Amino acid sequence: MIRIVSAKRLALLEADTHAAFERARLTGDAAQEARGRHARELSAATERAERAETATTEVSALLSRAVEELSAAQQDLLLKDIEIRRLREELAGESMEGQTLTVLLRYGEPHTVYASREDAYADTATHGGTPGSWQPCDERPPAAFTWRCEAFIYDAACNGFRRASVLAPAPVGEAA
Repeated sequence: MIRIVSAKRLALLEADTHAAFERARLTGDAAQEARGRHARELSAATERAERAETATTEVSALLSRAVEELSAAQQDLLLKDIEIRRLREELAGESMEGQTLTVLLRYGEPHTVYASREDAYADTATHGGTPGSWQPCDERPPAAFTWRCEAFIYDAACNGFRRASVLAPAPVGEAA
């Protein structure tokens, strides 16, 4: 079958072809633009994901250190709790009547309380005192001594401690 095509028909077909090519070109340009936009969005999303992964790693390391510190603190608290219970049991088990405590004074101010004078002497060396420098206290005020030990005895009558050695009262004026 042979078909005869007129010039008008050929012009219409050619116009349709050019229109189709133009639509194809516009569609291709839109596709390229969409592909570029998609590539930029993908790059930005990848960058955000990498930053989030880095932040997650840093937070994980911080959390790990915090958990380790918490564990160490809990162990320390447990040991201190055990020591407190032991000391409470020790206190509950024995009467304090007649027991002596030694208070270490630094320039007249209380520094530490010890169970014995020997413990106070030994510990004073860790605070800068020399073990052989102890001298008996005289009438000078406690603030005149760098380190001074005072012994206190538990007195049940007053529900407290009293000084073990009572200093001789100083004469007032010319009396005594």
